[in-house]
Amino acid sequence: MPSVTSYFLKKGIKAGVKKLNLEEKDIGESRHVIDSFAQKFSRLPKNCKVDPFQIEGISAEWISNNQTEEGKVILYLHGGAYVYCSADTHRSLAARIMIESGVKVLLPEYRLAPEHPFPTAIEDTLRIYQWLLKQGYEPSNIIFAGDSAGGGLSVAATLVLKDQSDPLPAAVVCLSPWVDLKSSGASYIKNSEKDPYLRLELVRKTAQQYAAGESLDHRLISPVYADFTGFPPMFIQVGSIEILLSDAQMLTNKARQAGVEVYFKVWEGMWHVWQINNRLPEAKKATKEIGEFIKWKINVN
Repeated sequence: MPSVTSYFLKKGIKAGVKKLNLEEKDIGESRHVIDSFAQKFSRLPKNCKVDPFQIEGISAEWISNNQTEEGKVILYLHGGAYVYCSADTHRSLAARIMIESGVKVLLPEYRLAPEHPFPTAIEDTLRIYQWLLKQGYEPSNIIFAGDSAGGGLSVAATLVLKDQSDPLPAAVVCLSPWVDLKSSGASYIKNSEKDPYLRLELVRKTAQQYAAGESLDHRLISPVYADFTGFPPMFIQVGSIEILLSDAQMLTNKARQAGVEVYFKVWEGMWHVWQINNRLPEAKKATKEIGEFIKWKINVN
């Protein structure tokens, strides 16, 4: 049963999203509002160290503390429909995953659409991954992780690596992944009034901005249409009332049909990327489970 905190937080999110009305704002203004809100309300856990730097022109941050293991890393790709968000919006979530897993996080700011549409985000991700390999990180000690569009990006980048017969990461962690930009699943309609966070109109608009004329069923835009044979293990969390529920279910089914090891959980009463709300009991439980999976897959002491 969802917590009492979730009941009130859900109402607040719904009111806030309605007030923001991103559909009517230009992209620059929307990005500024979202980042400013995150900076105001998102707090880092104690004793976190954030080190900004550049990877071949891409802004990025190392997030760690004095307990993270050397030689292991989570490459975390933030959500935001490939159009919005930044390290500012997702730093707190990445830091909490770092603490629960004992693994430092690399949080990059890949280029965003519509200025930089598909496949730019994938290209940036692959460039960062190759940079990690050049720094001496073993693929078996690297986790790809992300929420929403970042989850889809994690999957798409791994598919490209598989296509190229390149070394694959140890596992892929997806939180409320956006992997069907055609919006074809039943939950897009069924949960449209329940999800306090995502609006179908904005989802469809940003899908077109990212695809920039490419077909929305392109397997690297909507990875649910891909072949997952040979894919690394996956960990997927999704909320029962979010419009992307079908995406996660389709991704799980498609991967399992290809023989992939998939750990999948639907969280009752939760909305899109609830894990980002650090005051929410369900978010604390979810990040703990993420941490346990990562510890297991890359042998963290």
